[in-house]
Amino acid sequence: MIDVLRIKNARATRSGWRSRLGALGVLMTGLIVTGSALAQGSPKPDWSVAEMPSQKGRIFLVTGGTSGMGFEDAKALTAAGAQVVIAARNAQRGQEAIERIKQEVPNAQVQFESVDLSDLSTVRALGKRLGSTLPRLDVLINNAAIMAPPQRGTSADGLEMQFATNYAGHFVLTAELLPLLRKSDSPRVVTLSSIAVHRGSMNLDDLQSTQAYVPFAAYAQSKLACLMFALELQRRSDAAGWGIQSMAAHPGVAVTELVARGPGLDSEQGRQWSAMRNNMQTAAQGAVPTLYAATAPEARGGTYYGPTGEQEIRGPLGIATVPAAAKDAATAARLWTISEEITGTRFPSSAR
Repeated sequence: MIDVLRIKNARATRSGWRSRLGALGVLMTGLIVTGSALAQGSPKPDWSVAEMPSQKGRIFLVTGGTSGMGFEDAKALTAAGAQVVIAARNAQRGQEAIERIKQEVPNAQVQFESVDLSDLSTVRALGKRLGSTLPRLDVLINNAAIMAPPQRGTSADGLEMQFATNYAGHFVLTAELLPLLRKSDSPRVVTLSSIAVHRGSMNLDDLQSTQAYVPFAAYAQSKLACLMFALELQRRSDAAGWGIQSMAAHPGVAVTELVARGPGLDSEQGRQWSAMRNNMQTAAQGAVPTLYAATAPEARGGTYYGPTGEQEIRGPLGIATVPAAAKDAATAARLWTISEEITGTRFPSSAR
């Protein structure tokens, strides 16, 4: 969202030729940073949920699946025959989501599991429950997020709330579910990032924003961490032989509850968001990159998927632009090590 607000302000002050030149710069940057991924082949720009292959017999977990894009993920996957676990905080909203899905998909195989990603004890409890009840997990979709609460909050584990919910909780959840994922013939992990990463930076000396809390900056950092995690997970899977394909995706700018539950609709950001609402993608459109990464046979690990229109706000599906900060493997490795330390979580060092 911070990207959109700045883009709007820029358009108000810059001439047409400078805007066009800036767009060309973004396009060229995208071509450079995604060159290796493009060599693998871009997805069909008009790929849609209708082209999703049957997911019968496959098991998915979607965090934050009670609303927005997570809900659209769960609904589309159940319609394709998958068994879906929706993991979120609010049991009532979870039941409502299941009822809504079953209205459209009467035979949907969908269940709710309680988890608060900002409380790592509940993340570990979820991992244990699923480890004893599921035969395997084919795809984990790390979708849940909060965005830019005005005041800095801390989690049950003492972490800044956006860092905890958007990133650290998913880091631990992925580690907890790794044994189940490795029981799948073709396991995938899809982690949601954001176009906000292009305004983000990774401050490894102050990941919890204790020195200064700027709501959107903290959000951008958490989403940059998510993207770095997705790419680093693929590198580590390849090195350790886990057999997991790890992808990242972003929705562009879609109509969800993030603003209402974050800065609030009465805030300056909320008012600008409301004014721009008609030009945004729907939640269903925003879910397309995630669903492609999760289900398309041709999707590849280590790739970042998203819309490819102007500034990647909306538009045809394609390979998203990876900012230079997210491509820094050394920083990603340091972030991984720090994440293990502050969460008390260790990934295995090999396939054993």
